[in-house]
Amino acid sequence: MKRREFIALVGGIAATWPVAVRAQQPIVPSIGVLYLGAPGFYDLSGFRQGLKEANLFEGQNLVVEYRWANGDANRLPELADDLVSHRVLLIVPLGSSLATGAAKGATATIPIVFGYGGDPVRDGLVESINRPGGNVTGVSSLSGELGGKRLGLLHELLPGATRFAMLVRSDNPTEQTIAAQARTAAATIGGSLDVYDVINPGDIDDAFDKMIRDRIQALLVGTDTLFATRRTQVVILAARHAVPTMYPFRDSPQAGGLMSYGPNLPDRDRYVGLYVGRILRGEKPADLPVMQSSKFEFVINLQTARTIGIDIPATLLARTDEVIE
Repeated sequence: MKRREFIALVGGIAATWPVAVRAQQPIVPSIGVLYLGAPGFYDLSGFRQGLKEANLFEGQNLVVEYRWANGDANRLPELADDLVSHRVLLIVPLGSSLATGAAKGATATIPIVFGYGGDPVRDGLVESINRPGGNVTGVSSLSGELGGKRLGLLHELLPGATRFAMLVRSDNPTEQTIAAQARTAAATIGGSLDVYDVINPGDIDDAFDKMIRDRIQALLVGTDTLFATRRTQVVILAARHAVPTMYPFRDSPQAGGLMSYGPNLPDRDRYVGLYVGRILRGEKPADLPVMQSSKFEFVINLQTARTIGIDIPATLLARTDEVIE
């Protein structure tokens, strides 16, 4: 066979081969992940571990489409619609009721598996914990129920403190629940809680300036994704003004914050990944009860305590899950 004839033959085969191969290749399922914050501010290790245990491996037998709102809640509906237009088989909103609400508003048929800290019944996401109904289920760590617990730990640290503050995102219903519980806990010990609403990153600086003028003695930080994406800003301001601060998640004391009490997010999101596997294998969200994550952790950064002149009581140290030296 002459060289010219050989090239023509190979070219003819190449023109038809991809179609035949595609016909033989199994379809790789595609899911979407929706997050209010920015890339790099959410630890996906637990979620990916759950997928792994469900024999789902990103880039191999599963395609994952990520959509990040970069802190702009107004973009969530648009991003959820975009995932629907890409015909994903399932949507995973992580970290907030706002993301889950946007996903639910975008589709009534595509399964949705959330992972966040609020009460999904109160937030109107499911009909009940045991029988979610519809196309939505997931895992809740109920971190929105921990406002009183966090304030109580702050009071143990500072038994003489009576003026507490809390940073909240006012359009997040979970934040309002946390603030209400913390305010009740403060009143129980004869103290008060001032709430400082934050919508934009610039509001955080303004809130700290006002707190200092108001002579606040200790601070709680809300669970909204905004505070996760602005973690460094909040930690630096708290240290600069020497304000003893309680955070909701361990990543803040790891970044230099004083202490945190809240759910172990990788543990919670592992169950989200497992639920994704079960639904992709044919189970219905309506039949899968909302799981309650029960693993919580108390973390203290001793170096930060020394820097702002706080002595941690031995009784409090004894109850920590991790002490950062």
